[in-house]
Amino acid sequence: MSMQGDKPTTIKEIAKKLKISPSTVSRALNDHPSIGLVTTMRVKKVAEELNYEPNQTAIFFKQRKTFTIGVLLPSLSEPFFSSAISEIENVSNDRKYTVIMGQSLDDAEREERILKTFKSHRVDGVLMSVGKNTTNLEFLEKLENSGTPIVFFDCVPDIPKINKVESDLATGMNEAIDAFVVRGHVKIALINGPQLLPASEERKNSFLSALKRNGLDYDEKYIVNTDLTTEGNEAAMEKLYALPERPTAVVSFNDFVTLDVMKAARNRGLVLNHDIHFISYANYPLWKYMENPPMGCIEQFPGNQAKKAAEILFEKINNADLAPQQIVFKSRLIM
Repeated sequence: MSMQGDKPTTIKEIAKKLKISPSTVSRALNDHPSIGLVTTMRVKKVAEELNYEPNQTAIFFKQRKTFTIGVLLPSLSEPFFSSAISEIENVSNDRKYTVIMGQSLDDAEREERILKTFKSHRVDGVLMSVGKNTTNLEFLEKLENSGTPIVFFDCVPDIPKINKVESDLATGMNEAIDAFVVRGHVKIALINGPQLLPASEERKNSFLSALKRNGLDYDEKYIVNTDLTTEGNEAAMEKLYALPERPTAVVSFNDFVTLDVMKAARNRGLVLNHDIHFISYANYPLWKYMENPPMGCIEQFPGNQAKKAAEILFEKINNADLAPQQIVFKSRLIM
């Protein structure tokens, strides 16, 4: 790391070797326009020879930044969030920022601990998709009020005047119900997520509105909830199977719910895409490799959401006075 043991090379050493001032070295290393090209090249050449590395602590202190952001997601392994992570990394890398990842696994206490860790590491901002079991939002407000900007995407909390990027679930739902109806389905069900989750409420309202648009009657028995566990998903499917008039078409909360309920349907002897048809939210990349995938998927564009959310976060980091932004991407049915 230096010419002498573990002692780091300093700007003063470079200046002494070149017989110029330390301030000139500093400006040259930062490509200041007041320093000529020849001098800049000489300084950088000597800095490389001496294995000079900038004192990041000093830089952070001077700029009041750590050049890190925290990203908190329910799961880092889900394909939905994988594409989001890639976009966040790209945007951050372009701005020379490091990303610290955390996953809540939908555990509210774990989520709060990770946020506290982000705060103790003095991240410059946070990107977050809220877990399905999060009900206490006080810590989120405290974190932002302390000067750490937060931008929410995908699953966003019901807090006024926040920065958020989300998908308009109604557009895709309308297209899904239209696709079922044009194929002759009138018994259409919704396997929804946890009742307290804002995304579940939005799916339900969109479902009811889409039924009404198509002149179909609403039957409350055709809306069942799951806690998103395998057992909960299978139990939701069992409720629909037990109905005297079983639905022939189902919109499900997401692709992982769909995987479970399709398996439960097969175990009951139902033939997929014949006895029962599914459309799910998200867009599982591996559906195209399956012999019997759902009839369609509602794309929510997680990569686009995450990219925009990251861009907003960096705008907020550089200008704390910016007004909150709310961006909505329209979902789309993919058959």
